[in-house]
Amino acid sequence: MSHAGAPIFNALIRTHHITSRRKVVNLTKAAGKYDVYALLRRGGCPGIMYCEGTEDGVNNWIGAVQRLRYKDFHLVTRPGPVQPEQKDVSKSAHRNVPTGLFIAKTVKEFSDVMDQRGVLRWWKRGMGYVKEY
Repeated sequence: MSHAGAPIFNALIRTHHITSRRKVVNLTKAAGKYDVYALLRRGGCPGIMYCEGTEDGVNNWIGAVQRLRYKDFHLVTRPGPVQPEQKDVSKSAHRNVPTGLFIAKTVKEFSDVMDQRGVLRWWKRGMGYVKEY
């Protein structure tokens, strides 16, 4: 993401599962088209999708997900500006990541990436793992 000065937005989607290779290919194309960073947890339940980019990019990528008609689709955290939770994770760190679609094989791996990106508490709240921010 090289949108200097533009605020970075993120969103979180939960589905029943993500197993279709065809759908993942479509999401990969959409991530490139809309210049967003997307992370999927695929395989078993739950299916988790994280997206980060410009406001338009995130909204367009969510639209691409909705058109694929995932079972039990929930936009659990609507697009909003990224608010890093750790002092050592700056907003500029989110600008220097590659765009595209990435896969986490487990919920633990997904949470580790959320921690690295400085949004672990936000993610836990969106997933319903914690009640308060």
